[in-house]
Amino acid sequence: MSENLMDKVFSLCKRRGFIFQSSEIYGGLSNAWDYGPYGIELKNNVKRSWWRSSVYERDDVLGMDASILMHPKVWEASGHVENFFDLKSDCKSCKKRFKASDLKDPRTCPECKGELTEARPFNLMFKTYQGPVEDAANLIYLRPETAQGMFVNFSNILDSRHPRLPFGLAQIGKAFRNEITPGNFTFRTREFEQMEIEYFVRPLDADAKLREWIDYRFGWYTGLGINKDNLCKREHLKNELAHYAKACTDIEYKFPFGWSELEGIANRTDFDLKQHEKASGRDLRYFDDASKERFYPYIIEPSGGVDRSVLAFLVDAYNEEKVKDDIRVVLKLNRELAPTKVAVLPLLRNRPEIVELARKLAQDLKKSFITVYDDTGAIGKLYRRQDEVGTLYCLTVDVQSLEDKQVTVRFRDTMQQERIGIDKIKQYLAEKLS
Repeated sequence: MSENLMDKVFSLCKRRGFIFQSSEIYGGLSNAWDYGPYGIELKNNVKRSWWRSSVYERDDVLGMDASILMHPKVWEASGHVENFFDLKSDCKSCKKRFKASDLKDPRTCPECKGELTEARPFNLMFKTYQGPVEDAANLIYLRPETAQGMFVNFSNILDSRHPRLPFGLAQIGKAFRNEITPGNFTFRTREFEQMEIEYFVRPLDADAKLREWIDYRFGWYTGLGINKDNLCKREHLKNELAHYAKACTDIEYKFPFGWSELEGIANRTDFDLKQHEKASGRDLRYFDDASKERFYPYIIEPSGGVDRSVLAFLVDAYNEEKVKDDIRVVLKLNRELAPTKVAVLPLLRNRPEIVELARKLAQDLKKSFITVYDDTGAIGKLYRRQDEVGTLYCLTVDVQSLEDKQVTVRFRDTMQQERIGIDKIKQYLAEKLS
């Protein structure tokens, strides 16, 4: 299965409404994806879990949401205007563009064997214009990362919330990079969503806090069901580090296309605050009441991708099991991430009294759990459909339910069934899903 696992996950995503190619009816837009009904629920569950773990369950992290459009000087100060580029070559024959670092032969096109141009630098930021006039004075960028929004709000947070070191700012938001993408489904796209924390610490504490965050973030993935054997921590070599970083460790996942980064945890030192203070003229030092010192905190940055995390959870949860003469496909997603918790299924859709009871039960359960009602097929087909989307519990309303007021409860992972009274089903599910 591992050889074509990515194809199977891709097929499941389209078939069951997780992820579709953007603008598909017009031929699609490469490396752009739309999340369908189940996909958006899974994606939102990932974000909710991250937010709870990173903000609600901690006393030292505050949430915020910065604007996508920021003053152009932000990107000058951060170094993105000058340094954020890839070297790329164009094929003179087929006109395709390639990253120079991906080419085995810098002179020959890997697609058509035509001649390549000399590698030239291309800035990765998307440019647009603010206002009705498209001129240099109105040039503005779509942010290539969410981090800078937290750095430029550092003094606002100090003045409004008065946090003491160490403390962090957390943000989930869209970012945009106009880069060449390899086509590994949603792993790398030009429009993507980040989950980032900027954690401000005393310089002497930075190394220890970096290690703490690496372990904390690794535990988040395993706590949500990712197989530990499919994760690793990879420390960057000195020649891999960004110009602002003292150290960085990636949490990588073993995708079908190889080990690739899910999240990076970096020690950004005090580079960002110093740069923005220099460019803006605002004092961005931290004042310590006890020691009466002013200094620039170091910044520990855990930065992960929402879309990459969703893809990793999908791949890791995908299972095929032989059941009699059939292959059962099941997404064994963690209960916190499963898009749907409960499905209510009438055994006989041509019996109005069974359908009415099933619909009434589903409507009641929706007040407490993410619940769907489905009567569009035979019960075996309905079970398989719910298995494929990761639904945890299927409740079947049958003829006997009309008499004994009980339903058959089927658990996704074991397919075991038991009869539970309708008046006790809420309590049963609450205990199982808590």
